[in-house]
Amino acid sequence: MQDFGYYAKILANLEQVNATQEPNIDAAAKLMADAIADDRLIHIYGGGGHTTLPVGEMFFRAGGLANIDPVMEPALSVFNQALKYLELERTVNFGASIMKYYQLKKDDVLIIFHNIGINPATIDAAEEAKKAGAKIIAVSSSYWQEEMPKDHFIRHPSGKNLFDLADVCIDDFNPVGDAAVTIESFGTPIAPISNIVDFYIAHMLEIKTVAECVRRGITPPVWSSANVPGGDEKNAALIEKYRPRVKML
Repeated sequence: MQDFGYYAKILANLEQVNATQEPNIDAAAKLMADAIADDRLIHIYGGGGHTTLPVGEMFFRAGGLANIDPVMEPALSVFNQALKYLELERTVNFGASIMKYYQLKKDDVLIIFHNIGINPATIDAAEEAKKAGAKIIAVSSSYWQEEMPKDHFIRHPSGKNLFDLADVCIDDFNPVGDAAVTIESFGTPIAPISNIVDFYIAHMLEIKTVAECVRRGITPPVWSSANVPGGDEKNAALIEKYRPRVKML
C-alpha cells in the first residue's frame, strides 16, 4: 500500500515515546495504582477538540479501568459545533469552571490530555486542579509548548505551559501542526498522528497500572466487554460500585 510515509511517521513517533517516556509512564502508573489502592477515582480531562477523544477511549472500555472518571464537558469536545468548541477552548476561566464542578480533592489523580498544552481551557483546568491539591499527569507535546511563540493568541494569558503545572509529564512528541504527510504539489499537510499516539499512551498507562496493582497484591477494577457472553454479569458489581461516583456512568 502506498501510504506516503504515514505509517513510518506513526512508527517513528511511537518509537520515540517508547525510547524516552517509559520512566514517566511508570511514574504515572504508580500514582494511578495509588488511587486504586486508596479507592479513589482517576479523573481524565481533555483540553479541547480532538484531545477529548482519549478521555472517551479510557472510559467504560473493554479491558479498561473501571474507576475512570471522565471530566467531560461536551462543549469542548468534537461533538459540539466545531467553531464553538474552538472559541471555548480559548476562553479564559472556562476550564476552571469545569474542574470546579467535578470537585477534585487533595491527592486525587488527574490526567490531562492536550497536545498543544498552552490554551486557556487546559491551563486554567490544571491550575484549578492544583489549587485542590490534585496530582496532575500531563500528556502533551514539548514541541508545541517550546516552539509556539510566547505571544501567540491561543496561549493562556499567563504564558504557562501544561508541563509547568504537572507532577508527571509524558511527552507525545506531537509535531507542531499535527498533520504529518505532504503530497507533492499540494502545500497543506494532511494525516494527523496525535490521537494514534495518545491512544497508545492511554492504554500503556492502563497496562502499567494494572501490572503495578498486581505487583502490590491489589486487584484492579477492570471492565470486561459488555458485548460478549457474560460480560454484563461480570461488570455488574463494578457498575454498582462506581455508578454513584462517576458522573458519566
